[in-house]
Amino acid sequence: MKQIMILSIALFTTIAGMQAQQQNNNMNPGDLNNSLQVKTSAGIVEGIKESSGIISFKGIPFAAPPVGERRWQAPQPVEPWQGVRAAKQFAPRGMQPPLFSDMVFRSDGMSENCLYLNVWTPAKKSSEKLPVLVYFYGGGFVTGDGSEGRYDGESMARQGIVSLTVNYRMGVFGFLAHPELSKESTQNASGNYALLDQTAALKWVKENIAAFGGDPGKVTIAGESAGSVSVSAQMTSPLSRDLISGAIGESGSLLGTLRAVSKGEAEKTGQEFAAHVGAKSIADLRKIPADSILAASVKFGPFRFAMNIDGYFFPKSPYQVFEAGEQADVPLLAGWNSEESGAGGIMANQAMTIENYRTAVTKLYGDNAGEVLKVYSPASDKDVEQVATDLAGDRFIGYSTWKWTDMHAKTSGKPVFRYYYERPRPAMSSSSNSSAPKGAVHSAEIEYAMGNLHHNKVYNWTDEDRKVSQTMQQYFVNFIKMGNPNGASLPEWMPVTPGQPAKVMRIDVNSILETEKHRDRFLVIDKISSSTQTRPR
Repeated sequence: MKQIMILSIALFTTIAGMQAQQQNNNMNPGDLNNSLQVKTSAGIVEGIKESSGIISFKGIPFAAPPVGERRWQAPQPVEPWQGVRAAKQFAPRGMQPPLFSDMVFRSDGMSENCLYLNVWTPAKKSSEKLPVLVYFYGGGFVTGDGSEGRYDGESMARQGIVSLTVNYRMGVFGFLAHPELSKESTQNASGNYALLDQTAALKWVKENIAAFGGDPGKVTIAGESAGSVSVSAQMTSPLSRDLISGAIGESGSLLGTLRAVSKGEAEKTGQEFAAHVGAKSIADLRKIPADSILAASVKFGPFRFAMNIDGYFFPKSPYQVFEAGEQADVPLLAGWNSEESGAGGIMANQAMTIENYRTAVTKLYGDNAGEVLKVYSPASDKDVEQVATDLAGDRFIGYSTWKWTDMHAKTSGKPVFRYYYERPRPAMSSSSNSSAPKGAVHSAEIEYAMGNLHHNKVYNWTDEDRKVSQTMQQYFVNFIKMGNPNGASLPEWMPVTPGQPAKVMRIDVNSILETEKHRDRFLVIDKISSSTQTRPR
């Protein structure tokens, strides 16, 4: 019996050794196409080959789960694993309320345990050193997920780019500041956890992306709305600005639409939230289940948790950073859409008359209304809707994006390319109303820019839409690869000239480069208070 046991053990050891050898053979370093496996700093992940030939890795952890004592802490290192970890489906999205109906998630439910990223690579070998795109989703910093089809990285990967989407904490989980949290931090900082999550993902890219065939020295970050604000924030912070080589912003920056508040103001909001839920300490708050914290934050006001000048991620005001030219020294491509907000943002339910318009502007701007009315001036009642739409969109997103491109062009010494996106989405496929929107609404450009019209089944896409998508995506692809959007068969795109009316690429069915026509509007908004502006989506 003893001999049988010894033989059995020997046989098991031999089989295990053969399996390990087979795994090592499959893990031939650099052979992505055959093994579908990559060795990261924390362990081996195995992806899948899409029908296009692109290899995708979904749900890769880039930080430890921010749960328990790690709730409201800076992201901690990934816990290593043994063996091969399947990376074939999207991981859970972060805790969030269901605010926006146009968000279609493919994630594995919702959880505090949400710090995962997704990679799409066209590389056959890890030695290819392809350019890298890291995309941050929008959603007002309270909702969103890297699994949404409009952000899918496969189309960009087919253009020769290693593409990633990144999850980060949101709302109360991503931005709660509190004196007690600041005290327990070695940096005496709290809040900004969402931004620190993004930075942790960029550090993961720096350390690991070469194994996926990417070039860690050629990383462009991009995003829309809150994602665009995130891009401007990462450019500002000393923690991340050396990790990127280019930046793309679609509608929004923290220089206007969403400003970082003072640390004291953010901590006061955190104390008010603790009182709102009856918690006497951070320890009490950490004991409350995540879904209860989420529900309480919705009643409290999900948009009240803002980024703050914490002395760590933001050592000083982002405005001061850009003014001094201390931001990331990289090329920037950014712009906004023709109908970022509707006329109702100014007029509410009032009739579209000049008299009502002037009354509304006076209510918003007080003593500064006269200056605003000089540059946002309808000639007749029939012009009111368009002028009010322009003002609403500029207040919401346009100005902050303009300010970002204007300051970066002045102080960075790097090229800045500005666009104005005009293509309205077509009619909805399920709607009996065949009329299309008058302008390009907020977020309308995402599917076009990322080459993902096919992921959105809501609209009746036309050949003209596909043409616009091909143009915009190619501009983005060229910029990611070369730091310059120009290329064959595309209208030439000139960079912004500091201190002068900018050259702007108007993106539509027939894209054309024009000199900006309304710089005076932004100079007026720049001059007066922006305290009435709203948070971005």
